[in-house]
Amino acid sequence: MALNRRNKTVVVAMSGGVDSSVAALLLKEQGYNLIGVTMKLLDYAVSGSHVNYDNGCCSLESINDAKLVCNKLGIPHYVFNFSRKFYDSVIDDFITQYLEGHTPNPCVICNKKIKWQALIERSRELGADFIATGHYARVRYNTQSKRYELLRGLYKAKDQSYALWAITQESLAQTLFPLGDFTKPEIRKMAEQFDLITARKKESMDICFVPGNDYKSFLTSTVENLEYRVQNGELVTVEGKVVGHHRGYPFFTIGQRRGLGKGFGKPMYVIDIDAKRNRVIIGDEKYLYSNELIAKSVNFISIADAKNGVRAQVKIRYKSPSAPATIFSLDDSHVKVVFDEPQKAITPGQSAVFYDGEKVLGGGIIESFKRMYMTDTLQKIK
Repeated sequence: MALNRRNKTVVVAMSGGVDSSVAALLLKEQGYNLIGVTMKLLDYAVSGSHVNYDNGCCSLESINDAKLVCNKLGIPHYVFNFSRKFYDSVIDDFITQYLEGHTPNPCVICNKKIKWQALIERSRELGADFIATGHYARVRYNTQSKRYELLRGLYKAKDQSYALWAITQESLAQTLFPLGDFTKPEIRKMAEQFDLITARKKESMDICFVPGNDYKSFLTSTVENLEYRVQNGELVTVEGKVVGHHRGYPFFTIGQRRGLGKGFGKPMYVIDIDAKRNRVIIGDEKYLYSNELIAKSVNFISIADAKNGVRAQVKIRYKSPSAPATIFSLDDSHVKVVFDEPQKAITPGQSAVFYDGEKVLGGGIIESFKRMYMTDTLQKIK
């Protein structure tokens, strides 16, 4: 049965950028009743961000740009203040993960807890049937499996499905991705043809609450006495030999080469982080390779589980290529991923996302991994 769009109301998440602007334009042309909403995520008194740093959808400029686009489209515009929930759900988790020696992906948590869960709850109060965003991804309903499926965006250079794996079935049922079938150049062209103020606006690639992606400055300005607490930690080889000192374990990530000093006679990498002892473990590249990982907080999308083992292509970070593997459900929230070939620098805190071609099967947060090469020093890290 064809959808009567004139009777359907959509809340469009308006960041003040070109993508969300054109998402609203496309839905307007398709006949939906639209409401533009900009989410205010940062409160400097709450987040600890620098008062002169006003980035992305949280800046006054971006809010004004979103309002101007809505005015041009003839739709109402509101600002929802989610700053407290954003701090509690996203920023606090970001800080906690780094203090545990992990490398988090806050965009995944923000998408689940804020851009979907919180936004959908508020949208229902406005009588909306759907929410829509400017993400390059697609959603469809599979009549055979009776599940909503998340698909890669057709424009592979901008596919954003990796960061959307945590969206639930209930949320996907109420989601529209108008840009999923388009390329970025096509979106720019549409914005220019309709003379939208955001047509030539540059994209921000930074995490919205971390100025310049400077994690160290953010953590040290947010966590009281952090630099003092973690300074002069030991730099230790995988064999257990202390070879120097570092500026603090939260400022390193697995696979890193910079900041380790010189004089080793060969390239050295961060192999692991011992948060309890404030130690950074370094070693040869071979110690970075692993063939298994355990992921937690797993959310399956196009399948119900992987109890019998499921073949998939798995991405362990946003910019890495996917690798063939088999996924096994361990319980309702954990899976084991066994790769066909060893993977380099699997990092706790990052997301493991499972694909079957263009479909996102699901994903989870990397909790641990099994190394190809082990030493007593690495074995002791918990």
